[in-house]
This record gives sequence, C-alpha cells and structure tokens, in this order.
Amino acid sequence: MNESIRPLRVRTALPACLLVCSALLVTGCGSDGGTKGPAAVAPPAASPTASPNPTGTGARLTDDQAQRMALVQTAKVPWDKAAATATGAVAGSELIAIELRRYKGGATASPAPSPGSPEWAAEVAGQNGMVHRVLVDAVSGTVLRSQAETDQDADDMRELTDRLAKAQVTPEQAVKTATGRKPGTVTEVHLDSEDNTLVWSVDVVNEQDWSKTAFDIDAADGEVLREQVDKD
Repeated sequence: MNESIRPLRVRTALPACLLVCSALLVTGCGSDGGTKGPAAVAPPAASPTASPNPTGTGARLTDDQAQRMALVQTAKVPWDKAAATATGAVAGSELIAIELRRYKGGATASPAPSPGSPEWAAEVAGQNGMVHRVLVDAVSGTVLRSQAETDQDADDMRELTDRLAKAQVTPEQAVKTATGRKPGTVTEVHLDSEDNTLVWSVDVVNEQDWSKTAFDIDAADGEVLREQVDKD
C-alpha cells in the first residue's frame, strides 16, 4: 500500500544558512528552516513469473495458472466433442485418454495448425485392443493425425481389452461426477490403474482462479477416490 509521507516541519530556526555544493547535489537553507521529509517508498517490483489476474480479484497468476488460462480460452472444441471425433476416426474404437495441450507438430492434415495452437491428443483402442493416437484440432475440430501404435504385442492388446471391459463407468459419467463437484473446463480424461484399482482420472480447471482439480473416479462403481486441488 502506497501512502504519501508528510514532510517533517522543524519549528526552530537554524542559526545560519549552510551552503554545500557539489557536482551532483545543491542544497540550500530556507529562511523558514524547513527540512524535506523522506522520499516515498516505491512499490515492490512485480514478479517476472507472474501475470495479472483478469478476474479483477487483485491476485496475480502463477506461470501454470497463466498457461491454463491461455490454453482453455483459445480452445473452442470441448473434450467430449473431440473424443467423439477421435473415436470416429477409428471404427469401433473406445476412448482411453484425451488431453488438451499445445500443438507439438506431426499433423498429416493440411493446413497444419500454427505452433502453440491448442490440440486434443487422444488415445483410442480398436476392437482388437490396438491403440491409435489421434490428434484433433481444438479450434476447428478436424482430425490432424491418426496413427496406430505398431509396437504393441498380443498380450498388451488383450490386457487393454480386459481393462475396458471392466470399466463399467463411461468417461462421460466420470466427467459428470467430477464437474458436479467442481464446475469448470475439463482438460484431461484417461483410464488408469491406481493401487490395483481401475480409475478414470479427470482434470477440471476452474475459470475463476485457474486452479486445477484432479479426480480419481472408480471405473467400476463411480465412487470418487481422490480429489486434489492444484492452485499453483
């Protein structure tokens, strides 16, 4: 808080007027014997890693918060539409994971997005359990690339097929549970295993303070197993 500091007034007259001259500073004695008060203290410089908070709360954003804000605000396609596009690119496939991120290159579609544009990076499993990586433009909604992972063996594909069969809760249901507890924008959904429990992990970004809440939701019964807020 900046407050002006009142100059201190000296009531007793000085016995003589002193004159001190230098190349940098000249100070003279006035007839009223007044003295100048201390200079106002300048406010501390803003942290170079912080950004103004557009919510008007006066708080400043961390680097992570600023990056989330920029990514969410530039993306026009929500997670569910991007997921539908990704699974539609591979016949009979199911969603394994999807994440909103900056475009990293590798598009086979033309025209390719500009570097730094938002994209949805999805993984879907075909009917035989083979994983396909599908990139979806988060602005236009078009498929940028669809490519099968050829390094999987038969055991990998069988294990993934078994996991998906055990997931009684759909990703849409998991997201509904997460956003019911913390409204916001979904930036990631993926099927995972935590302590031998199959879960849907869901990240939700709050557009008021740009914090992120990570949920682990039991893929068998929909119970919320973990809820962790990242305010950085």
